[in-house]
Amino acid sequence: MAAAAIVALVIVVALVVLVASLSIRLVQQYQRGVVFRFGRVLERIRQPGFQLIVPVADRMVRVSMQTTVIGVPAQGVITRDNVTLTVDAVVYYRVVDPVKVLVNVRDYTSAVLQVAQTALRSVIGKADLDTLLRDRDRINAELKAVIDAPTEKPWGLLIERVEVKDVSLPEGMKRSMSRQAEAERERRARVIAADGEFQASRRLADASRAMANTPGAYQLRLLQTVVDVAAEKNSTLVMPFPVELLSFFDRLAGGGREQTVPTGQAGQGPTEQATPVGPVLGPVTENVAAAAEGDGGRSAV
Repeated sequence: MAAAAIVALVIVVALVVLVASLSIRLVQQYQRGVVFRFGRVLERIRQPGFQLIVPVADRMVRVSMQTTVIGVPAQGVITRDNVTLTVDAVVYYRVVDPVKVLVNVRDYTSAVLQVAQTALRSVIGKADLDTLLRDRDRINAELKAVIDAPTEKPWGLLIERVEVKDVSLPEGMKRSMSRQAEAERERRARVIAADGEFQASRRLADASRAMANTPGAYQLRLLQTVVDVAAEKNSTLVMPFPVELLSFFDRLAGGGREQTVPTGQAGQGPTEQATPVGPVLGPVTENVAAAAEGDGGRSAV
């Protein structure tokens, strides 16, 4: 009798352990459990922790709620302006409805990858090269919207982020873009240089007007030029000739040309002015001519 009781107790313990192993399920914090009872989905989603199910009748499937990252392989795409590119991207998504993920789609990871490849070709094909290289954020937003449309409500997936990772250009296009950038830089440099010359010319015009109103400014400028030239320690010093000295000699020569004719004797007619036959000589020239005549007279003697 004692042996029979021990055997019965062992059988009961084994049955309890078997039922417990078939009934108890552990759901992790990042998972949600979906229970199928005789093939039909129960509405209640099992939360993290220990969960009990009916043995044999129930089957629980765990679905990860973590964000999944998949890389879209490089796709050969022709842009709107007929430029052939190779573009790859990265898609971030997560599950928001475990029931739809299990019931409405099979192998949702592969399905998201295929949708991402199709959307990448479609969106890049509608954009030109400049938009793709300059406005990357708008391209990413369009890709997210295109991929999210068929996956969120029907499949229970949320596309969190889509980014274009790399854009590979042909070598000929790279050289063309390099020449274009170089020409643009050269154009900007020429515009800046021309603007600088224009501003400098305006400043010089203002300075010349200020110096014209102040005659002494020319002498100060002359002295400053001499100081600047002397600072170079050159063996030859070039002295500019002041314009005022030329004006002084011009006035001096003009005063010598004014000659007065002596008055006639009493009883004679009106005084006649003698008209010079030769060229009018200034004071310096007349002195030189008189000296030459004196030398000639002495030599003749």
